[in-house]
Amino acid sequence: MRINRIYTEAELQSNTEIQLEAGPSLHLLKVLRLKTGAALELFNGDGNNYQCELLDSPKRIATIRVLSAKANPTESSLRSRLGIVVSKGDRMDFVVQKATELGIHEIYPLTSERCDVKLNAERAEKRQQHWSKVAVSACEQSGRSVIPSIAPIQSIHQWISEVNADLKWVLHHRASAEKSPTEAQSVAILVGPEGGLSEIEVELALQHEFIPTVLGPRVLRTETAPLVALSVLQQRYGDFTLL
Repeated sequence: MRINRIYTEAELQSNTEIQLEAGPSLHLLKVLRLKTGAALELFNGDGNNYQCELLDSPKRIATIRVLSAKANPTESSLRSRLGIVVSKGDRMDFVVQKATELGIHEIYPLTSERCDVKLNAERAEKRQQHWSKVAVSACEQSGRSVIPSIAPIQSIHQWISEVNADLKWVLHHRASAEKSPTEAQSVAILVGPEGGLSEIEVELALQHEFIPTVLGPRVLRTETAPLVALSVLQQRYGDFTLL
């Protein structure tokens, strides 16, 4: 039987009792309808899994006994960063969710010349908070115990000039693929909007040592390309293995 995994912002230590926040409590008590004594697993982003049991919780706030802690080995040794131009609809949600499952460490939502999404400061902050929640949910599902960071929305020019990695890829279908190094401990992936990166943006990336990369003969959607790239990089430099 699968044990439910729940994220909490609370400090967790073995042999202690805590009360969960309202959101996780509602999920455990009202949605999952767990009973006193039910086993569950908590994590708070510190890299550990905490084996717990649900105590009697009559006031809609779940009381938890933390039984033990164990380091979670699911984090990839490959430090991966994704800079992706914000797209419409739920495409960004999809990218954040799946990139988290694939082991991404840092996600940077970007604006660009051809970006169709315009957000004021308040809406941009709310979108960042929303994407962080998507990442948390993906960690609960995929078994990760470290939450990928979601940066505030910034300009593509700023990110290109500041990001640092052993290997940096800029994805665009007009690229002539160049050879990547045989070893890398950190990678950065740049993905443009549906209309693609402008020539100026591509040139700027090349000036900052990004390698132009094309992922085969077909044009991939903006939400597909980063996931394919991340999978390839995890296979080549990270913890993906072919059986």
